[in-house]
Amino acid sequence: MTGDRAGAPWGRALRGAGAAALAAAVLTACGSPSERAEEGTGAEGLTTLRVGATPTPHAEILQFIDENLAADAGLRLEIVEYTDYNQPNAALAEGELDANYYQTVPFLQEYLAGNADADLSYVSDVHLEAFGVYSEDVGDLADLPEGAEIGVPNDTSNMGRALHLLADADVITLADDAGGSPTVDDIEDDPLNVTLTPVEAAQLPRSLQDLDAAVVNGNYALEADLPTTANALAWEGIENNPYANGLVVRSEDADAEGIVRLDELLHSPEVRDFMEERWQGIVIPVGGDPADPDASEATE
Repeated sequence: MTGDRAGAPWGRALRGAGAAALAAAVLTACGSPSERAEEGTGAEGLTTLRVGATPTPHAEILQFIDENLAADAGLRLEIVEYTDYNQPNAALAEGELDANYYQTVPFLQEYLAGNADADLSYVSDVHLEAFGVYSEDVGDLADLPEGAEIGVPNDTSNMGRALHLLADADVITLADDAGGSPTVDDIEDDPLNVTLTPVEAAQLPRSLQDLDAAVVNGNYALEADLPTTANALAWEGIENNPYANGLVVRSEDADAEGIVRLDELLHSPEVRDFMEERWQGIVIPVGGDPADPDASEATE
């Protein structure tokens, strides 16, 4: 898809990694997740779940649930925000969180491949954030100059996703056997002789001023207001897209009552309507069936 998607009230300000770390430290003192699950919290008898999330859209979605739906489902959510993709899985594996909500199956698989002791499972798809190719100077994909410098995320799964988007947009051609997570070595044809510059995903919007274009994760594009301040040259396709974001837990907790309730709320009509109204086509609700019901096994 191509085109301009301006006009929505995008995002809210980041709170910063320092504040997130402080919140995590304070919440850690409140008892272990297993203790909270067994005993409940407060006079209301609500089960408290501590959930890690990136600020937009994940934390906003969880905040909506906590304010509007959680109590009726017997839950209270403690939301810990992270701006670093590498922290929430480690915090979950170490027992500092009960769940996290920010990642795709390929990203989780990549993490588990490098962290053999982490026993984490992907619960279900919740939403898709469409990757976009953005530019401050170029108004149309056909106007990309020869030798254009294009920023891409520097982690394996998101770089592969960015390369697939550039291939779908006919900027590059990938080898037939490139697979789901291609690298620059899988580029078979590059008619514009572009330079692909790996950048930490969260920094891509800030780096855009120094690039001809950049492929940016949907959440970071929203936080930086790129859909209204930059030109959207191409959008990731939705059909059969394997990069939905979902809820992740320790495998032992996958069937815990509180986790099941939270997963149901994430797929409720109220949350679907909230996503559609809040982000108008960039955050797209998807079905509740797991893309990979046991991601930990998929990496073995």
